[in-house]
Amino acid sequence: MSRARLIIIAVVVEGRSQAQVARDYNVSKAWVSTLVTRWREQGDAAFGPRSRRPRTHPQATPAATVELVLELRRRLTTAGLDAGADTIAWHLQQHHHIELSRATIYRIVRRAELITPEPAKRPKSSYIRFEADLPNETWQADFTHHRLANGTDTEILCFIDDHSRYAISVTAHHRVTGHIVVNAFTTAIETHGIPASTLTDNGMVFTARFSGGKGGRNGFETLLDSLGTTQKNSRPNHPTTCGKVERFHQTLKRWLRAHPNSNTLTELQNQLDAFIDEYNNRRPHRSLNRATPTAIYTTRPKATPTGIHTPHSRVRHDRVNAGNVTLRINGQLHHIGISRTLERTPVLLLINDLDIRIIHATTGEIIRTLTINPKRRYHGTNAPTGGPRRPYGPRKPKRPNP
Repeated sequence: MSRARLIIIAVVVEGRSQAQVARDYNVSKAWVSTLVTRWREQGDAAFGPRSRRPRTHPQATPAATVELVLELRRRLTTAGLDAGADTIAWHLQQHHHIELSRATIYRIVRRAELITPEPAKRPKSSYIRFEADLPNETWQADFTHHRLANGTDTEILCFIDDHSRYAISVTAHHRVTGHIVVNAFTTAIETHGIPASTLTDNGMVFTARFSGGKGGRNGFETLLDSLGTTQKNSRPNHPTTCGKVERFHQTLKRWLRAHPNSNTLTELQNQLDAFIDEYNNRRPHRSLNRATPTAIYTTRPKATPTGIHTPHSRVRHDRVNAGNVTLRINGQLHHIGISRTLERTPVLLLINDLDIRIIHATTGEIIRTLTINPKRRYHGTNAPTGGPRRPYGPRKPKRPNP
């Protein structure tokens, strides 16, 4: 039985004075009077424990601020942008000059049931993080898929700066090819300079090292080598190595889902341009201490390539087929004329960049030497075929039969 119940019974039932009860239970007379008064007003409810919560909250968040937090949460979510507690805190401070802690914002949003519970994730401490020290020290690149409103599949090619998360180039294509990668990279370096290195996965548009053991370079690898840019590739089946561009794809797709789906590739590119303007210049980035990518990318000196051109030498075994051998250089197939008299003859191709030497694999005889012209696809022997050529000019009329 609680002490409050004993005190009230002693006064009301037993008829003892409040002063005597106060002395017996070692409490103040005011407290005894308060308990008796409470019992007369509330009845048996006076026997139970009472809440110790304060009646007033002088440090409580104002209702107007709470409503502003919820409005920012809804607005950012509708726009397809990050709407976490840190982002809301940044908007409150930058645009409304209100400072709230992350924990306070989280409690407000959670109380309003605007947070979707997620399963436990792998702890961030388990990841090995790395970041380039300077802008243009490393560009990460990859492409992702997107479907238009009419069901057409497209691919979006992205280049981002590893240090600042600055979106260097984001372009939409029906299908990303090696030629498109080279053109997009060339356009990007004209505006932002040449990066010291690149980091990509092992897609055929980025590297030909897993193309069947032929040993050739594709167009992107050749361009990087000519610029002195170091090419880095992730290990197979390790997408977290290119985690920054993968995370960028998530942000991009969430933004696209929050806007009307495009009907054409041109409309999609216009949407991508609008997203890049928002992402680079106005959206605070959590990993950048709430700064924008543009602010980080433009305030520090940019790294420059330190590599030198290394001649690409290789040996290839082949056979003459239809009087030719076929060789892939810089991602393009080149057909080299030999001779139909050597059909099915095994040959060795000694390749040093564009200089080619073709050797008879059995006798060691040099069959042909040449320098590849990148603008041509067929490199003939320049020898006349089919007998002497007929001189130019009008044909002589045939004699009529007698």
